Amino acid sequence: MDTALTLTTDMKLVLGLVGFTMVMFLFERIRADVIALVVLVLLGLSGLVAPEAIFGGFSSNAVMSIIATMILGAGLDRTGALNRLAAWLLRRAHGVEERLLLLTGAVAGINSSVIQNPAVMALYLPVASRLSSRTGLGLPRLLLPLAAAIVMGGSLTMVGNSPLIMLNDLLLAANSNLPSGAATLEPLKMFAPLPIGIALLTASLLYFRFFGNKRLHDEVGKGATPARTQSYFANAYGIDGEVFELTVTADSPLVGMSLGEAEALHGAPLILALKTKDDARLSPPADARIWVGSVIGAMGTRQQVGDFAQNQMLRLSSRLRVFGDLFNPSRAGISEAVLPATSKFIGKTGSDLQLRKQLGLSLLAINRDKKVMRDDVREVPLRAGDMLVLHSIWTDLAEAAKGKDLVVVTDYPKGEQRPHKLKIALAIFAVSLLLALSSRLPVSVALMTGVAGMLIAGVIHIDEAYSAINWKTVFLMACLIPLGWAMDSSGAAAWVAGHSIEQLPQATPRWVLQLALGLLTTAFSLVISHVGAAIVMVPLAINLALAAGGNPTAFALVVALSASNNFMTASNPVISMITGPANYTAKELWKVGGPLSLIYTLIAVAMVNLLF
Repeated sequence: MDTALTLTTDMKLVLGLVGFTMVMFLFERIRADVIALVVLVLLGLSGLVAPEAIFGGFSSNAVMSIIATMILGAGLDRTGALNRLAAWLLRRAHGVEERLLLLTGAVAGINSSVIQNPAVMALYLPVASRLSSRTGLGLPRLLLPLAAAIVMGGSLTMVGNSPLIMLNDLLLAANSNLPSGAATLEPLKMFAPLPIGIALLTASLLYFRFFGNKRLHDEVGKGATPARTQSYFANAYGIDGEVFELTVTADSPLVGMSLGEAEALHGAPLILALKTKDDARLSPPADARIWVGSVIGAMGTRQQVGDFAQNQMLRLSSRLRVFGDLFNPSRAGISEAVLPATSKFIGKTGSDLQLRKQLGLSLLAINRDKKVMRDDVREVPLRAGDMLVLHSIWTDLAEAAKGKDLVVVTDYPKGEQRPHKLKIALAIFAVSLLLALSSRLPVSVALMTGVAGMLIAGVIHIDEAYSAINWKTVFLMACLIPLGWAMDSSGAAAWVAGHSIEQLPQATPRWVLQLALGLLTTAFSLVISHVGAAIVMVPLAINLALAAGGNPTAFALVVALSASNNFMTASNPVISMITGPANYTAKELWKVGGPLSLIYTLIAVAMVNLLF
């Protein structure tokens, strides 16, 4: 490479824009996506990028892949897959903190290999909340290890995080500016970084198992939300136990009774669901009749429900074969709602209002002036300020809340949940990944095939797909991609690389250069985000490799991996999502995340050199 390149006006303009971007990102006076848009406009006005290519970032494979992974992640979320995963994690951990952290981190890391890191963190926040409430493990000791595993797991594939998704586009763009005789750069395959990702994820799990978690503060019980139903409602209202299915036999005295009559029997558990013939529903009305073969969904302790089943000649099953989907936590659950002074419910009883029949709400208890009423609650006249404890399908609750007669204070899933679509969603997702493994199709096309499949199958609706897209991330990436092109095409990256090599001692080992690149990229990511750091540093890494006689793909991969190596500041979108819920301080993040970041760099450089 020619290290005696003259610094041209175009190079000065590009380097000036890079400096402007870094300063603006550092001071955060203007939103990052707005800054990126300003940079894009300046690139167009200055002629540094051709007019026909200035908006090419929006149609790039990288941006389309990110949009696809966001929608696919939302589709899986609609099926309640992670709620089932939380239950599985709890069963496998057996209440042991170390095992819970290891299992949760490993599974989340694997998930992040095919779904965007922020999306995985968003999906796992309620899972972490539920795990914390059921085990007593404080969120601070759970969220940072989980976030680190998600970031590390993003390195398992080429679609796990934004820098790796962009890398192939940046490699292909660099081919047009390679010096004569240089080998053409080929895009990396889907699982090219898999060994690196495995090493990084393993290091993260071991780090928090033996060192990092001991340096995190604990806040047991802090940050709880009402949606963490089992422990919360058991402590506050005495509503405890599990859900069982009771099948009515021909000898049962319940045959021919109304549901209201059955509920009035001595020792009756909470009756939350009823199936007669082919009609299964939550919150059945009190006048619904019970017949031979009917299945009752009852909540209570095993002893209570067992005694009731024996006395009423019912077959008891603890496995939810009939009501599995109805009682899926992503679809239904217990909530709290307050009656405002303007409510039309005031002065009326639950029976008068026919809450189950008209609104699909089962009234379980009333909290009035710190006194909890559970006996004959449907016959208690309601007052302003009463806290109602309800069980319902979330969509029914959302519909009831629109009437302004009750104010729901529970954090519950607002969108429609489709647990019955779980298997088809997983099948579509698996097919899209298999297509992505094929070298014949771009990853963006393969992932968009999965999006189309989920839309056609009704896993997710088109308006929900639009809502799932984080347009800030899309604009940030699409607007900054041309800056990376300008760095390369103007010769600015080659100029910086050449002069950097001149300042180094002769025969400097290539791994030292990669280590320096990794640390510099990490520092940039603290200031200009992981996307900005990758876009600026990948062209520089390619030219530095050419100047040093190294492998440009290996150098570029070190940069793409290092761009996500930020566990210390909120400029990493994953870390920004957990600082509030866990109340992490800046000092705590640096104390725990700093050593982990150094470990990340060392492993990334070592593994890249082993593979390339």
